[in-house]
Amino acid sequence: MDTTVMLGHGSGGTMMKRIIDEVFFEAYAGDELRRGDDAAVLPALQAGERLAFSTDSFVVTPHFFPGGDIGRLAVCGTVNDVATSGAAPLYLSCGFVLEEGYPIADLKRICASMAVAAAEAGVRIVTGDTKVVNRGHGDGVYINTSGIGIVPEGVNLGGAQCCPGDKVLVSGTLGDHGIAIMACREDLSFTANVQSDAAPLNHLIADVLAVAPHTRCFRDPTRGGLASTLNELAAQAGVDITVRESDVPVKPAVQGACDMLGYDVLQVANEGKMVCVVAPDEADAALSAMRANRYGADAAIIGEVSAARLDRGPKVLLETAFGGTRILDMLVGEQLPRIC
Repeated sequence: MDTTVMLGHGSGGTMMKRIIDEVFFEAYAGDELRRGDDAAVLPALQAGERLAFSTDSFVVTPHFFPGGDIGRLAVCGTVNDVATSGAAPLYLSCGFVLEEGYPIADLKRICASMAVAAAEAGVRIVTGDTKVVNRGHGDGVYINTSGIGIVPEGVNLGGAQCCPGDKVLVSGTLGDHGIAIMACREDLSFTANVQSDAAPLNHLIADVLAVAPHTRCFRDPTRGGLASTLNELAAQAGVDITVRESDVPVKPAVQGACDMLGYDVLQVANEGKMVCVVAPDEADAALSAMRANRYGADAAIIGEVSAARLDRGPKVLLETAFGGTRILDMLVGEQLPRIC
């Protein structure tokens, strides 16, 4: 057991899993929390309907970056977490922690960005809170958003439902957000302009469910990237997942930046991409639905689910471009702190 909190506890990898299991789960987790999905699905007042509820906090630095800002990130992140349950997101709360001396002009810019993102997602920000801390005791602004939505009757998604034979899809190119943040933070220059992919994906998810009703789950590969997300799903379902490296969409500029910086693009954070596991006979329809959406033009089928070997338990395997196969592990430690 770790004795102090470290940056790696927020990485989305093995250290984050450890603090969740050994601190939060041990103290108060019930069945809904222990499922490990991005949103809790709860009974609603009306028979047949259920509520999806999720919350997230945003501490990204810098607050403004190519393709977005902390406000857009806060709305899109919570909308996407609620939508992974198959729910239609409806309402958000928003809590600000502001540092004394933060420019009001920047705060107005962030709020305007949140309003645009909420309108695009079709949600309303209906309640909130504001706290101000002493100068030097914060980093300008932190934001917490919580969201609720309605899960239609008959929709029941979750990582534990992945089955051997299922296909694994991603909705677009990986690593864009993490590399955009890193480039902005460190004032790096690339030949191609790399922008964050922050986007609300609830409409894309609804489009997929309309043509692939036997979809098993959605998950947004944020901290820890695709590698951590797939390892979470494999562990939840007790299965193996095999991914073909050559089928994973990555922009050349992003791959080049990862090679230069020593990052594994499969472990880099994304904020506008969705991993989807679907029944094999619905994979092509799901792919077409993704590609028809403005945020899914580069979607691809990247792998399959199979039964886990009894001698070692569930694993994620990567078929490399060189013809070999290696284990794709979760991120260990903190690769890019303050990424969302």
